[in-house]
Amino acid sequence: MRIAIGGFQHETNTFAPSQAHYEHFARGGGWPGLCRGGEILETMVACNLPIAGFIEQLKGSAHQLVPTAWAAAEPSAHVTRDAYERIAAMIVDGIREARPDAVYLDLHGAMVAEHRDDGEGELLERVRAVVGPDTPIYASLDLHANVTRRMLACADLMVAYRTYPHIDMAETGARTAFALAQRLSGMARPHCAARRLPFLIPLACQSTDLEPARAIYRAVAALESAQVPSASFTPGFPAADFPECGPVVFAYGSSDAAAQQAVQTLERLVAGHEADFDAPVYDADAAVRKALAVAARSTRPVVIADTQDNPGAGGESDTTGMLRALLQHGAGHTGRGAALGLMADGAAAQAAHHAGPGATITLALGGRSGIRGDAPLQGSFRVERLSEGTVVCTGPFSRGSTMHLGPSACLSIEGVRVVVVSTKTQLADQELYRFVGIEPTEQGVLVNKSSVHFRADFTPIAQEILVAKAPGPMIHDPSEFAWTRLPPGLRLRPQGPAFRP
Repeated sequence: MRIAIGGFQHETNTFAPSQAHYEHFARGGGWPGLCRGGEILETMVACNLPIAGFIEQLKGSAHQLVPTAWAAAEPSAHVTRDAYERIAAMIVDGIREARPDAVYLDLHGAMVAEHRDDGEGELLERVRAVVGPDTPIYASLDLHANVTRRMLACADLMVAYRTYPHIDMAETGARTAFALAQRLSGMARPHCAARRLPFLIPLACQSTDLEPARAIYRAVAALESAQVPSASFTPGFPAADFPECGPVVFAYGSSDAAAQQAVQTLERLVAGHEADFDAPVYDADAAVRKALAVAARSTRPVVIADTQDNPGAGGESDTTGMLRALLQHGAGHTGRGAALGLMADGAAAQAAHHAGPGATITLALGGRSGIRGDAPLQGSFRVERLSEGTVVCTGPFSRGSTMHLGPSACLSIEGVRVVVVSTKTQLADQELYRFVGIEPTEQGVLVNKSSVHFRADFTPIAQEILVAKAPGPMIHDPSEFAWTRLPPGLRLRPQGPAFRP
């Protein structure tokens, strides 16, 4: 069978300060850049991405993979109309030319474009119009997908990640390939059932390293059987202001009854844990004070998540609130010191490269994304080390990925070391400290601009992990966003206030 493959990944925070333009998809950064045709098969090798797992699963099979286009960009505000239409056309036109027997798409599930609320539903509908009603369309989804009615209607089967940090992205692609291979071997089109949960879940509370998500996903996996070939729970991405934002459970069955029963079980399970989606969150000063106290009696670092400036959720990775708190409490001169990353400021990185190692430069660092309560940090910084910004990641989340972050530097101020890069990506891998000469295991305190993904590589070295709130565009408590388009009655956090237009 000829299987057309492609992908279009973007997680959209409609409250974020900047949009995703075509060039962001073209150049990549924390992700591979735009790939077309055979480039996909060459690039997606041994990395933790769904399409890589899909390709690997079908390697050596009798099926022929026909690559179209694959693109991803760091989370931000809306995907521009230009970017969406150009990349969607590459995929749809490639599928039309391929005349395939089946289609696989590597999607996120929470894309909002300037002109289309439901980026994935729109793309799936266009693909369905090209291939007709009988050609199987299978897709993999991010755990944070905001699954819509149109997505469910246009795809034959969708499979979502089960881990956050997403260490199972390639595995999810492989599971999707296995399901599609079964279909191509003669299995009937599965019946689909889905239910939407009536509350939003804060991002940091969705971690499958913590309860209740850990137990819920064990139950999701246990539901699968010969009668229920696939079951998924997507807690949703709680920063997309459109009517279908929020958690969804969905399942596919050999009969409608089997699918409905699986979904009812999942719905009751998730609803029963609503109150448990909670986690302690500190303000910046409290987080640093607690971290320093713990670090004083430990040989391992205390890791603080700067969750509201998470570039993996639409942050610009340039706010200065946590850095100011480290300086205020003398973290650089205490114990084994402190480090923060990643600070995305291309101008500061260029200034460091111009000055050279060992120089002291005066500049205003970060703080340019227009976040209320944030501003650039003016100070004198010592240039400790420079890099061109090519990083090969080794941790469970980003393993196998080569990141191109542009001119980068380690700058120090009052003993606090800051990893400064030109292209934003979240700090979810220890190599993102090491490439500028910082050994993360030797620090007293690490501040990572990330919400959860860093846990995959940092939990094994951390004495304790704290979640902190400093000014940033990914607000921890979804009820604090200025929502306008949610369905009336949707609770804005677990057991929280209901949305009223």
